Amino acid sequence: MTNDEALTAVKAAVKDKKLTAAAAKNLKSWLTEEKYADYVPAMREHIEGGEWQILDDVFWTVIPFGTGGRRGRMYPFGSNAINDQTIGESAQGLANYVREALGPTAELSCAIARDTRHRSEEFSRLCAEIMAAAGFTVYFLRGFRSTPELSFTVRYKKCSCGIMVTASHNPPSDNAVKVYWSTGGQIVPPHDEAIIERVMNVDAIERIEFDQAVADGKIIFCETEVDPAFVEAVLTQSHEGPRDLRVLYSPLHGVGTTAVVPVLERAGFDNVEVFALHAEPSGDFPNVPGHVSNPENPAVFDSMIEHAKANGHDLCIATDPDCDRIGLAAPLTSNPGSEWATFSGNQIGALMCDYLLEQKKQARAIKEGAFIVETLVTTELTRRIADSYGVRTIGDLLVGFKWIAEAIDEFGPDKFLFGTEESHGYMAGVYTRDKDGAVASLLACEMAAQLRSKSKTLHEKLDDLFWQHGVHAERTVSVQMPGSEGMTRMKQVMQRFRDDPPTAIGETTVAQVRDYSNNTVTPAGGTPHPLEGPTGDLVILDTANPGNYVACRPSGTEPKIKFYMFAYTPPEQLANLETAKSECETRLDGMEASLREFAGV
Repeated sequence: MTNDEALTAVKAAVKDKKLTAAAAKNLKSWLTEEKYADYVPAMREHIEGGEWQILDDVFWTVIPFGTGGRRGRMYPFGSNAINDQTIGESAQGLANYVREALGPTAELSCAIARDTRHRSEEFSRLCAEIMAAAGFTVYFLRGFRSTPELSFTVRYKKCSCGIMVTASHNPPSDNAVKVYWSTGGQIVPPHDEAIIERVMNVDAIERIEFDQAVADGKIIFCETEVDPAFVEAVLTQSHEGPRDLRVLYSPLHGVGTTAVVPVLERAGFDNVEVFALHAEPSGDFPNVPGHVSNPENPAVFDSMIEHAKANGHDLCIATDPDCDRIGLAAPLTSNPGSEWATFSGNQIGALMCDYLLEQKKQARAIKEGAFIVETLVTTELTRRIADSYGVRTIGDLLVGFKWIAEAIDEFGPDKFLFGTEESHGYMAGVYTRDKDGAVASLLACEMAAQLRSKSKTLHEKLDDLFWQHGVHAERTVSVQMPGSEGMTRMKQVMQRFRDDPPTAIGETTVAQVRDYSNNTVTPAGGTPHPLEGPTGDLVILDTANPGNYVACRPSGTEPKIKFYMFAYTPPEQLANLETAKSECETRLDGMEASLREFAGV
């Protein structure tokens, strides 16, 4: 098949509705532009074989470079897939922007690391070749390493930027790059939009062969220096206390054994078992439900809990494949044979916050102006805990740990104590600027060991916090809107929440709507007035029952909406804790039903 024949077949496929017009446009570019020449034979083969559904999937859009990086399904070619071209464009666009931003005389450097996914090693080497060709000294971590260690490396080696090849907890089919600025945090304004613009306008990808760049000193292997330095940095957040704890740890087939295990060993936790079923580093994630290694999913812990109960463990910890988030499971009570349960991300964050602030208070280490950081969709329990210690909460932030990292530098690293988000990410200390599964595992073990010495479990401690600060229950639901029309429908639903919101959520009326896109707050039946806070695609509906509200946020890269639901019963209204918990869950059920009905899903 010639190129002309291929183009004629594409045109006919659009006419026969086998291929969308948007896919045809991008496919034509890849067939005719010189920079895509290497991919033409494979594309012609797909066209000749009539594989129109695959072609539509990988060409219907240009895979977006979001404000953190580029993530998606891997395929050998395609504008809407992760492959050598789209990864290469990402690295080249980053290199072009950093060179422009820092000026012609700047000494440029970039840290690069990767996870255990398929092709992560290839993509990390590709990125290194491109950055080296652009005049950067590349500090390369051989083998798989955690995302927080990459962030640490950027700061430790004083790099201009960093690249982490990982798709976090996505399915095995996916991969991605996360891009970091010189602060060690993921890119934020004004750099994000400028980098995106450069990425989307890359004309040529320049490379130096990897081994030659190593021989020339342009790529420097640094893991033997950085690994121990990273562990030492994490250990600065350790506290003295009991260490009598049996821990079952799972890296979920990811990188966690390079970070969590050495940290816990050095901190004195010498009874840590790596769960054999999840120990193998594998991009297939073979032994987790649905092959998705997400510690947010309670089912991930089913086999771990069974093993822990049979072998006398006190705590189960799992980290996601790039080890920047954790999940926990623990016995409900300290009684022998107790049932076990997992924790939500909000619950883990609240427990850690209380533990950390208690330790700081005892050490008289809470400075004037000390603060914690959370986002607008994080539980208010964390803020109430901080209030009880006289610690400020910076919480008026959009979703994403990059905003937490930015706030640390804005309000003063010397006064920062803790960062948390609902999606199981936590940070203590200032050695990195991203959430860290290693330090979170350390704090979880210290906390659990301290409670065990008092014959108490994490679940019982959480109940103590509820008695003190009120029952807080949260739920997050992701609603997929598939198909090529999904993005359009998603935007329409979000616009309805702004223009014609529901008058009630569950059994409670909506009191006001906070629209962070237009920075307005509109009381029910009233007129909009200015809303202070960040600007982003987020809508929060506050109900007439204080502390009970919902937040709606679309994905920036795929057709889905996330609903965050919050139920609250104040401490002065508590009579029976279990009854109050049940009532909050019922309230969340009503909220979810109302949101699904309103969104038509």
